[in-house]
Amino acid sequence: MSERVLVSQLQSREDGPVSVSGWVETVRDQKRVQFVILRDESGAVQLVNPATRPDPEQEQDAAALALTALISELATGTFLTVTGRLTHDERVKLGGVEIKIGALEVAAAALPETPIAADSGLDKRMDWRFLDLRQRRNNLIFRVQTTLEHAMRTYWVERDYIEVHSPKLMASASESNAELFEVPYFDDQTAYLAQSPQFFKQMAQVAGFGKIFEIAPAFRADPSFTSRHATEFTSVDAEISWIDSHEDVARMQEELLQFAIQAVKDTHGAEIAELFDVDVVVPSLPFPRIPLAEAREIVAARGYEIPRTDGDLDPEGERQISAHVQETYRHQFVFITDYHPEIRAFYHMRDQATGLTKSYDLLFQGVEITTGAQREHRVDVLMAQAAEKGLGAEHLDFYFDFFRYGAPPHGGFGMGLARVLMLLLGQESIREVTYLFRGPTRLAP
Repeated sequence: MSERVLVSQLQSREDGPVSVSGWVETVRDQKRVQFVILRDESGAVQLVNPATRPDPEQEQDAAALALTALISELATGTFLTVTGRLTHDERVKLGGVEIKIGALEVAAAALPETPIAADSGLDKRMDWRFLDLRQRRNNLIFRVQTTLEHAMRTYWVERDYIEVHSPKLMASASESNAELFEVPYFDDQTAYLAQSPQFFKQMAQVAGFGKIFEIAPAFRADPSFTSRHATEFTSVDAEISWIDSHEDVARMQEELLQFAIQAVKDTHGAEIAELFDVDVVVPSLPFPRIPLAEAREIVAARGYEIPRTDGDLDPEGERQISAHVQETYRHQFVFITDYHPEIRAFYHMRDQATGLTKSYDLLFQGVEITTGAQREHRVDVLMAQAAEKGLGAEHLDFYFDFFRYGAPPHGGFGMGLARVLMLLLGQESIREVTYLFRGPTRLAP
């Protein structure tokens, strides 16, 4: 068997024998010549075959007749391997190369009728996601995701962070009891799917790891049907020791995002502009910071009254403050800081002078992508704050144990990967940038 060559490698090869494998994107079966557009994971190439049609008055090559007939029957999506002769020709619009077919071997034929089309709705495309993902732009989404994650890991590894893999089965909630998926597997108690790695990130600080990160799934039994919520999502988390405030966490995160977005722009910027009509903007440092109380005043001055009574921003409020930041600072990111304890988790440290939490939300183009904070590491204070929120020691005693034997000042953040990708590529829903979306009404494919 000839060595397989990727389509992206063809332009750099000399004319001559070549073998490529992929799936059929289109077939143009003309009277005298046949064209097949073959796509693989790296690109598309034109295959060409001089058609040999049956002629009872002439003796004809049986192999040529069979090849022509086979090409005529190819359905979109058929996976095949073709061997032939590579030719460089600047007249060929698709990459300036084409392959004259010598032999064609079908690996798996596709059904002739494709269940989705270019104008199919999102739900229909999600039903047939494995076909939807064959599009070049969807392939690019996950190349961008790969680059983004690799860049983040590179940033952390180069700075001596440790990667951890925390368990996704827990004995108690790490966030809200209302959003738990129960797992009735263990004999003596109910387990829950992890809403976040929060407790175990903090345990790593107590264990003396210093700086850690994790990119892993998280689960929220939240009956949300918005464009930015999912019941299973990829959470990007980091936690660091020996900090003075949440500002140390924010500085790390903004450096991380600048580094990662720069990698995406360098690697995929031109293709993102072509396929998504988006210019990837690398954010400048530092990101703007606005206290929550001031943000609410700015939003009110813009003519929007936030309906929430808990003091937080609602989605429209987030969009309004982000619009203000774009107009004032020409920046796509903004840290909203100084949240009241009532709207923050019990483990957020509070400022003794103001009574507000040492925490932030990070907004990107009007959408929250992160919550970050300095954590409370003093066990007596931590237990008191948990009790204030009605969280009893019977469920959290294992967590409090982390802090009974000494703990450093520490903090970190959790960030939704799909939200970052959605906004970076100008998409309207995280379903577009999630490999296989899971929500309240979707459990397949």
